[in-house]
Amino acid sequence: MAGIVNTHQAEAWNGYEGEHWAGHYDRYDAVNSGFNDALLDAAAIGPRDRVIDIGCGNGQVTRLAARRARLGGATGVDLSGPMLARARSLAQEEDVANVAFEQGDAQIHPFPDGAFDVAVSRFGVMFFADPVAAFGNVQRALRDGGRVAFLVMTPPGQSDLGAVFEALPPRAEPPIGHRGPLSLADPDHVREVLEGAGFRDVGTHLVDAEQIWGRDARDAAEFFAGWGPIRFNYGADGELVDTLTEAMARFERDGAVRLRSTARLIRARR
Repeated sequence: MAGIVNTHQAEAWNGYEGEHWAGHYDRYDAVNSGFNDALLDAAAIGPRDRVIDIGCGNGQVTRLAARRARLGGATGVDLSGPMLARARSLAQEEDVANVAFEQGDAQIHPFPDGAFDVAVSRFGVMFFADPVAAFGNVQRALRDGGRVAFLVMTPPGQSDLGAVFEALPPRAEPPIGHRGPLSLADPDHVREVLEGAGFRDVGTHLVDAEQIWGRDARDAAEFFAGWGPIRFNYGADGELVDTLTEAMARFERDGAVRLRSTARLIRARR
């Protein structure tokens, strides 16, 4: 792997967080895959396009992009060794041959200049140590006129997840703050960062999707309690699971816990 500047995130994604995501890849995809069509449609991937998936994780979006770019291909880049191993395994199982996965820090990864037509990311661009430098490196990897489509988190209060967070015991700092998952929640800040990185025609809008967190309230609560930010802030707490089970129960329907969620979709051009 090339050099790392985002050392804190590298430790997390190659430790508990990455192992949890890799071990529960199907569950995280159930949570996030409702946004896939909005992301990929915005990316407008053509059959010959070369796509790069930033923060690809377990690689579901990379594989979907590769299928759309059937005469081109898709490359996923991520800090997490455990998740990349899962991504490679799933691509092989699904017989998606026009994909590659590379371990690296997108802020300094040695992408070939102008090698890609499109960059995408599903919740993988919110954790950069230096966002302008990182997006500048992605911009360099795109051809002139190349485009990006990124999904980023919005505050939980804008979705059903807000009710779950409200049930958590209070802390001096919220378990999800603006220095991490919500770092690109503000559209004005997004525009400032991307334009500073050399992008133009920056636009954002909100998209909605249903997230499936578990088969019932208890199952969803146990999974949610194991999610990195919650585990980091609260530890393994049986009472917390009981509290979360109560919060999740109101969202049980049709054999699953279904939460309506909102994300911000970012589009821009090089």
